[in-house]
Amino acid sequence: MGNYLKPIHTDYLKIDTPQMIEVDRLMMEEYHIDLIQMMENAGRCLAILTKERFFSGDVEGKRIAVMAGTGGNGGGALVAARRLHNWGANVKVFVTAEEEKFTPIPQHQYKILKRMGISIQLADMLDGLEKVDAVLDGIIGYSLKGNPNGFAAGMILWANSQHAPVISLDTPSGLDLTSGILYEPTIRASATLTLAMPKIGLFAHETKNMIGELYLGDISVPNELYQERTLGLNPSNIFRYSDVVRLF
Repeated sequence: MGNYLKPIHTDYLKIDTPQMIEVDRLMMEEYHIDLIQMMENAGRCLAILTKERFFSGDVEGKRIAVMAGTGGNGGGALVAARRLHNWGANVKVFVTAEEEKFTPIPQHQYKILKRMGISIQLADMLDGLEKVDAVLDGIIGYSLKGNPNGFAAGMILWANSQHAPVISLDTPSGLDLTSGILYEPTIRASATLTLAMPKIGLFAHETKNMIGELYLGDISVPNELYQERTLGLNPSNIFRYSDVVRLF
């Protein structure tokens, strides 16, 4: 992990949601790095951050609730659930919909957890959960369109009522990554692990109290990709020493 707990000083660039969508397109269509690979990297970084930052490197016996939506953000959280389980954590997964409503790659992650025998329940079972040691938020990523509702809103409200640390993947669910708008409700995170490059909305003045400590996770985007004509970016080698770095 290296010295990732110390905030780095860098001239990193910030990108918006359309640029991140273009990054994903270039990764898959031009560089042949599939979504399942990016999802695995995202979940691995989330699990590592959770273990190292909040449990001093050992999650054995820790009770961790993982909240997952049906899209890519949820898929990353499911990967993190698998890894934390493998490291000895007592993981329980709560989802916003039944398995058949998951998009294909996150559904693949769902099937892995089911085969492993990891507890997966709908979000309405959260209220009966005993005290937890950490909560992972993979409910809604950059696909957010307006106020969360239904099971997603209920999960957010439940997480905000807990005394355990909440670690969000890419963004606290309910926060628009481009505008910085805080929809109602929004996760109040202890730490946020955003992916690839920092998103503009995370730096809006109003978001400071919602994102907690901000980290950046490496999903293995080639530097050459950022120099593509459709992006025109030129980021520094921010992951030279660690797959997870702290921004503030």
